[in-house]
Amino acid sequence: MSKREESVRIQTSLLNGVEKKVLVWLAERQPAWMTSDILTVIGTLGAVVVAAGFILAGTQNINWLWFSSLGFVINWYGDSLDGTLARVRNKQRPVYGYYLDHTVDAINEVIMFLGAGLSGLVHIEIALLILVVYLMLTINVSVNAHLKKEFCLTYAKMGPTEFRIIMILINTVLIYAGPVREFSTTVALGGKSVVMSALDLAASVILLVLILIYVVTVIKDARDYDKIDPMP
Repeated sequence: MSKREESVRIQTSLLNGVEKKVLVWLAERQPAWMTSDILTVIGTLGAVVVAAGFILAGTQNINWLWFSSLGFVINWYGDSLDGTLARVRNKQRPVYGYYLDHTVDAINEVIMFLGAGLSGLVHIEIALLILVVYLMLTINVSVNAHLKKEFCLTYAKMGPTEFRIIMILINTVLIYAGPVREFSTTVALGGKSVVMSALDLAASVILLVLILIYVVTVIKDARDYDKIDPMP
């Protein structure tokens, strides 16, 4: 197999500058036995903690959301640091790393969104719709990495780290703000009355924003490809 041409990484998220410095600092201080593969596993364990925290918060006690928030930190640590460690140690594996990173990211996303949906804190239909759109965005990133050699990690100045922080903030609000947690309203959807919680409404807003980002991105990319590959 010929060596894969690496895509240009495009990172324009709000926290990108600070995050890169923190990740390099952490990578330089990892013990010798720590590897990128171990960090990838840690990231997946974090996703499992996120899902477990959601489910326990919905079925046992809302304070389990602290456990979920801890899971987001663990997931960030493993998922964000694995590639940085390889670059700091000059042990990049572009083909293997690209495949493993994207495959495991998809698995982690399924675990976390399923956990949210099964918790009862948010309608599972909304959680799965967010998952679908998020995966569609991920597919678009992979397609552009292949065709344009551009690996864009952010949309509208938002990347995975920013979304994790948003979820931690939402968890904190739900823990401390009883009126918000207990809020509910009934809306008509498809001729049916559906009870929506505050988290359902927040998740619906996130879903609409992701759909908008996806539509705008696809239109922009289609115009770019039309210029790259014009009609003969």
